[in-house]
Amino acid sequence: MRWLKENSLALAFLIMFLFAVAGQAVAGTLEFNDQQRADGAEPVSVLQYVASSAFAVNVAENWQSEYLQFFLFVVLTVWLVQKGSPESKKLDSIGAESDHQQQIGAHATTQSPSWAKVKGLRLWLYSNSLGLVMGLLFLLSWLAQSVAGQAAYNSERLSDLRDPVTWGAYVTSPEFWDRSLQNWQSELLAVLSMVVLSIYLRQRGSPESKPVGASHLATGVEG
Repeated sequence: MRWLKENSLALAFLIMFLFAVAGQAVAGTLEFNDQQRADGAEPVSVLQYVASSAFAVNVAENWQSEYLQFFLFVVLTVWLVQKGSPESKKLDSIGAESDHQQQIGAHATTQSPSWAKVKGLRLWLYSNSLGLVMGLLFLLSWLAQSVAGQAAYNSERLSDLRDPVTWGAYVTSPEFWDRSLQNWQSELLAVLSMVVLSIYLRQRGSPESKPVGASHLATGVEG
């Protein structure tokens, strides 16, 4: 029970994620089969739909926009601040901060991760590991979206008796960028809303909010 309590946040989001993916698979299959019948084609099973490019591109395009959001937020908050927001660092803490503040090298503690105690490339990699991994996950999901999207796009073109397009032609097409930008704008708006609304609004007990009685001008303060 203690393990469940200590990992309850991650477990809750994992369970909701799995339910959402399962729901998307079922709903997507029903919608896909409706179009199949309209085209005079055979319906497919849920497993067949999940293994299709149509499902893969829908999943990947959402993942890549989410990881883009987190990559930008992780990296930009090193140097950019927002007065009054708990999502920002304090106004005088702009930059990568000192070794003492970051508890690295000679300033590492006995409980610090081993790579925080070394120097050189390993320390640089670990010091930037969150941004690097988020950026890599964005690139991989973007690549998956482009490959699956090309396959789905070409399937539609072939059914309309049109020639398929190359991967390069697809990633420079309006179809690809329409899919990408409609997700990017929603994620960027969500981050903007969180940064600005958290200046004036509160959620008691949440680390994403300032304490209820904190000043609107308090920056980098979490409840």
